[in-house]
Formats: sequence, C-alpha cells, structure tokens
Amino acid sequence: MAEKSKNIVKAITGNGKGLFNFIRRKVASDADAEDILQDVWCQFTNIDDAEEIEQPRSWLFKVAKNKIIDKSRKKTEQFIEDLVYRNEAEEEDVNFADILIPDDDDPESVYLKELFWEELFLALEELPEKQKQVFIWNELEDKTLRQIADETGEKLKTIISRKGYAVKHLRCRLQTLYDEFLGY
Repeated sequence: MAEKSKNIVKAITGNGKGLFNFIRRKVASDADAEDILQDVWCQFTNIDDAEEIEQPRSWLFKVAKNKIIDKSRKKTEQFIEDLVYRNEAEEEDVNFADILIPDDDDPESVYLKELFWEELFLALEELPEKQKQVFIWNELEDKTLRQIADETGEKLKTIISRKGYAVKHLRCRLQTLYDEFLGY
C-alpha cells in the first residue's frame, strides 16, 4: 500500500501541471479541466497494480484525452435561469425561471407554482424508487451525484444513469404543462 501511494504521489508531482495544461487547452474552462483532471487521478488511483502500466505518463495523457472526448460528447446541462423565450408579439424576452418560480404572490403565480410542484411530484411517483430518490437528492436537496454514490455505495455511473432516466421521464411527462406555460 505504501508503494502504491509513492507511485501515485510520483505520478501527480511529475505529471500534474503538464496534464492540466494539456486538458485546459482542449476544454472551455478551468473548472472543466479540473473536473477532468480529477477523473483521471481517480481512475489512476483505482488501478489495483499501477506498476503494471509501463508508461504512466502516456497512460495518463491517453485517459485524459478519452475523458475530454467523453465530455464533448455529453450534452451540457442547461440551467433554468439560462433559458429564455422570445415573445415576438410584445418584443420582450421571458425567462423560464420567472414563469416557473415567480417571486410575486399574486393568485395566478401562486396557482402556477402549486400546479407545477403538484405535477412534478405526481411525475416523480411514476418513477422507480431509486431513480426518484437520486433525482430528489440531487435536484431538491442539492447533493452532488458523487455524494449520492458515496452514501449509497453505488457506482457513480449507476447514479448518473438513474438521474438521466429520471430527467428523461420528467421532461416527457411535464411537456404538456411546459407548453401550457408558454401558451402553445
């Protein structure tokens, strides 16, 4: 175990800066580069016998390249605050967050909030229990997918899949309500 720790420290100190710079040149932000670098180190530390890797530097850069490709293939998350609908008739932009989570307490807004949350929870009840729980923990309780994986003892990829299936179901199920909000 001590030998493995020494190899990990040696790999990080010898390749950390160059690996980060390599990744950073190929992604949009420092945060993305740091996430990918963390994934690379995580994969490296999870190898049972890192000494079997003949050229650790090459291996690290190959894994980083694959992670960059994986990231570029994934759909990026959209935050509700970033979604805007252009109302051409009134020549103004409408933010979806203002529709779904309005600050005012007029009767129509209160009704729309209640309707949205009611429909959301009905749709959540249709999900398998594990998918529903992952969605609730991640979206409503602000736990990261990594935290959920650690707490449940499940693989991160399993948690990501469950969240993906839940989101896909909720999008489909709430599409009618979404269209009604926009007046289609």
